Amino acid sequence: MSEAENLEQAPLFTLITTYLGYLILIVFGHVRDFFGKRFRTSEYSYLLSYNGYAPLVSDFESFYSRRLYKRIRDCFNRPITNVPGRHITVLDRYSTDGNKTFTFTGKTKKCLNLSSYNYLGFAQAEGPCADAVERAVRQYGIAHASPRNEAGTCDLHVQLEALVARFVGSEDAMCISMGFATNSTTLPALVGKGCLILSDELNHASLVFGARLSQATIRVFKHNDPVSLEAQLREAIAQGQPRTHRPWKKILVVVEGLYSMEGSIVNLPAIVALKDRYKFYLYVDEAHSIGALGKQGRGVCDYYGIDPRKIDVLMGTLTKSFGAAGGYLAGSRAMVAHMKRRCHAPLYAETIPICVTQQIITSLKIIMGEEPTADPMDGETRIATLSANSRYFAQQLRKRGFIVYGSEDSPVIPLLLFNPAKIPAFSRECLARGVAVVVVGAPATPIISSRVRFCLSAAHNKADLDHALAVVDEVGDRLLLKVSRTDPNDVKCAPYGSHVPLFQQNPHLLASA
Repeated sequence: MSEAENLEQAPLFTLITTYLGYLILIVFGHVRDFFGKRFRTSEYSYLLSYNGYAPLVSDFESFYSRRLYKRIRDCFNRPITNVPGRHITVLDRYSTDGNKTFTFTGKTKKCLNLSSYNYLGFAQAEGPCADAVERAVRQYGIAHASPRNEAGTCDLHVQLEALVARFVGSEDAMCISMGFATNSTTLPALVGKGCLILSDELNHASLVFGARLSQATIRVFKHNDPVSLEAQLREAIAQGQPRTHRPWKKILVVVEGLYSMEGSIVNLPAIVALKDRYKFYLYVDEAHSIGALGKQGRGVCDYYGIDPRKIDVLMGTLTKSFGAAGGYLAGSRAMVAHMKRRCHAPLYAETIPICVTQQIITSLKIIMGEEPTADPMDGETRIATLSANSRYFAQQLRKRGFIVYGSEDSPVIPLLLFNPAKIPAFSRECLARGVAVVVVGAPATPIISSRVRFCLSAAHNKADLDHALAVVDEVGDRLLLKVSRTDPNDVKCAPYGSHVPLFQQNPHLLASA
């Protein structure tokens, strides 16, 4: 079972100053809009009626992007020049017009990368994966080197789907070239009018989008709360469909394995117990948990020791842990066959490129210990190292007085920033000290819980983590972020790697860039 999630509440003073900060930003933004529309009409023309035409963009709808997001746009979408592995090379840039445009200085900065979903360290420009990709491009890049059908599928794609099914423990699998589309196009093919979707309130936007496209009735239960889910189930089954009260055609519960904003792991045993009792269908999005959780890296089912065949639909992306792109859908042969006929993604989208397909195949085989060109223990070493890094980093942050959300087994570690002014300040201060991080604020998070989201990798070693902790500690003192009321002496900090005694750390992996 996963450990209890740390959802410590912020002190009242921190909450008051956070709301006050947003209030000041909003008031000053509206004041600038008021005078700008009257005295600088050329700059605000796209928000004003002209020659009988209504403005193309509503000032209310674009207020956030103009007055809040644009002011800190330098903290997002930073351009890089190398593979986002253990280190990342950021292009230096500046703006003279309030972040409307940027100018490159021609300089670069090498930073420790805590911002990429490179969970198992497969984002590498050399090694078994890179060599296999080069061989595949040379082979399949030549015309007629492999038989292809009209959809562009070749033997590598068939091999990939069989390998994915075997890896996750299902009967069959289907791969799609885009992770977002894997959710947004599959849900409408699974349910429709007369069906009910029960969705976790913090599900990813792709799940929300797909649920809305399906035209099924959508109801939301509290985040990772089986009690709230059961209450929704009991009411839905008792009442049936609105107006007619007929039984629902299908009830589909949609959850994520690992919630990337919260760092929380789904309470799968409790949900499976409800599934056995109420007989609904279960859809688990393992975009962040596949490869990152479980002793074999096979996701939340592996993490909890649950038979994957108890899950009706296992979805995952091939971007995070595998250093590639795309997504998969796994389950029974009948379900996958239905999806291949009804889902829009395999029918209208392109197949996964050969180079990406080979990257996924090789990384999967390394994890499973079946790649002949790699160390048979390489996959287990990466998984054990990621687990050690995640626990160590989360424990040390809590011990230093920060409010940190999520499970200690999660490779995504959210540290709460709260005040809107601290979002860009934390990002810029870390970058100046050679650490690249991702900061997130409203509307992606609740207004009072903006955060920095550290993404740990098996490519990091303990020295990297200690350096990052020293930087975060310094920046945290400067920005007054240590607001946790938990006694540091009550935080349990096990020695690095002590919870994974089965595996030896691989020095070659830790030294990889």
